[in-house]
Amino acid sequence: MDDRTIRAALERHWAASDASDFEVEHDIYREDAVLHYPQSGERIRGRRNIQQSRFLQPNRKRFTVQRIVGGGDLWVTEYILTYDGTPSYVVSIMEFRDGLVASETQYFADRFDPAPSRVHLVEREA
Repeated sequence: MDDRTIRAALERHWAASDASDFEVEHDIYREDAVLHYPQSGERIRGRRNIQQSRFLQPNRKRFTVQRIVGGGDLWVTEYILTYDGTPSYVVSIMEFRDGLVASETQYFADRFDPAPSRVHLVEREA
């Protein structure tokens, strides 16, 4: 599978995620895919379990993709995931095998104010 095809699949995945289209959102995963959440120590095995875990999540979610970079079998998406109006900044690292995601690791971070020691050096982003 070439890079353009994978990028298109990722764009469909994130658009479906934003639309809460749980079928299309999970078309990108292999049946034996593994999802890792290092910050909470979770590992979810299997496409259906990954899909079910997201379906059961009760918050209203919105996905705003900032950028997608990668090539070959390794792709990274940086996005803002807004839960019930509160943004979380996320990096998703996807490893592909045979054109589908075999492994995904997601890292989450909440917004914070600049440290007092550097506040005079920064430009605030929206």
